[in-house]
Amino acid sequence: MGKSPSLNLLKGSKTMKDTVRYVDFKEGEGNHEHEPLSSGSRFFHEPGFNIYILTKIGVNSTIHIDAARDFCIQMVAKYPCFSKVVVKDKESGSMNWVPTHVNIDDHLIIPEIDQNMELADKFVEDYVSNLTVSCIDNSKPLWDIHILNARTSDAQATCIYRAHHSLGDGLSFMNMLLSLSPKASDPEALTTLAMNKRAHHHTTKATSFISFCMVLWNTFVAFMLFVFTTMFLKDTETPMKASPGVEDRRRRIVTRSVSFADIKLVKNAMNATVNDVIVGIVQAGFNRYLKGRYEEKNSPVPENILLRAMMSYNLRASVNVDAAKKNTNEDETWGYKVGYILLPFNVKNRSDPLDYVREAKAIMERRKASFEPFATRFFAKTLVPKLFGIKIAGKLNRKVYYNTTFGFSNMPGPKEELCFLQQKVTYLAPSIYGLPCGLMIHIISYVDKVTFVLSAEEETIPDPQKLCDDLEISLHHIKCSVLDKPCVEK
Repeated sequence: MGKSPSLNLLKGSKTMKDTVRYVDFKEGEGNHEHEPLSSGSRFFHEPGFNIYILTKIGVNSTIHIDAARDFCIQMVAKYPCFSKVVVKDKESGSMNWVPTHVNIDDHLIIPEIDQNMELADKFVEDYVSNLTVSCIDNSKPLWDIHILNARTSDAQATCIYRAHHSLGDGLSFMNMLLSLSPKASDPEALTTLAMNKRAHHHTTKATSFISFCMVLWNTFVAFMLFVFTTMFLKDTETPMKASPGVEDRRRRIVTRSVSFADIKLVKNAMNATVNDVIVGIVQAGFNRYLKGRYEEKNSPVPENILLRAMMSYNLRASVNVDAAKKNTNEDETWGYKVGYILLPFNVKNRSDPLDYVREAKAIMERRKASFEPFATRFFAKTLVPKLFGIKIAGKLNRKVYYNTTFGFSNMPGPKEELCFLQQKVTYLAPSIYGLPCGLMIHIISYVDKVTFVLSAEEETIPDPQKLCDDLEISLHHIKCSVLDKPCVEK
């Protein structure tokens, strides 16, 4: 089993560029076992887009080796993708998934550490930061699990689950974890992700026609903005916008949890959605953070800042994914089924904190009244690769991230407490690294909390905890405005 006495455990790891094996395929030799990578998965093996999913899971007790090994065995048995390696044909350049033998001990890393160490939170953060400048050896399936039995402020032990993004999207991985993690209240039962309820509006034929025309117009405008962004349209150069080469640099992954009840309070008071409130919080938090960064330079915040997020959007009809349903219901199968939305964030100063939520609600309503994620996916994953090849498509895909400011993803989480590796889960924190932007924000709900997970490149966002503070304070101000009471700074 992989062990390490220090944070230098990764010194023998591959660089961030090595994730593919190269072989010469002999015609007719075992080709029935070769499964071509989808276009979505193929992107993650292009230069500058070598992305890993990294999820921190805190539990309330020490994690035992046998429990971790049993989890790995179940995962490999249920999900075939975790027993395959990526192999590239030297002649054709095609990439294929090829089944291989899995030695569980090669994927399970348990450093020898003092469970009662001082500054355990700093140790775990540094450990994760070291992972962000490494990749998994391409001679084995591209996933591993790290167990840190160190008592931190929010958990008695931490599991770090890492996998290459070409294996699947975030929703696939979250469903995989849930399928192997029973409810804390009932070890025989599993939980699923909460479905978002979609509103149904009764309309006349005239209003339906007008609405349809608006959807087409919104889609066209959003699609053209996406195309322009792949070519020349850039966000304003602010302290939050990264410099070239950001995808290979070290990152800090930090978290901040807030009350789900507070977000629902604002949602109900403003007749909005949870997503509207979260986007409003981020807008307000960015306003505070940018003011602080510009004050350090003794410079005012520029007017009319263009600041956008590349937002991931699940294209499935359901948020519940089952790998066992492969080739039966495409909407519920494992894979990479994500579209993109270019989401503008208005970070101007507002005297009324609720204006941030109002503006977010208006922006999100326009996005809902369009087929933007379907159009952008068709352009990036189908049209461009077929017309110009995967290399050009990969470059355009990277350029969208370079030309925007940050990445953004909001994922529903379980409403009930889970048991993972036979221990009760205290928090879930999914994130990624290797992305060509300086900041990625994931938001996930878990029971009565909503957690902001920031993957921040150290040069671009040197103080990610300060940004977390600004997000938390912004929610506090918005809540006080809803309750119409004086706001005492936290």
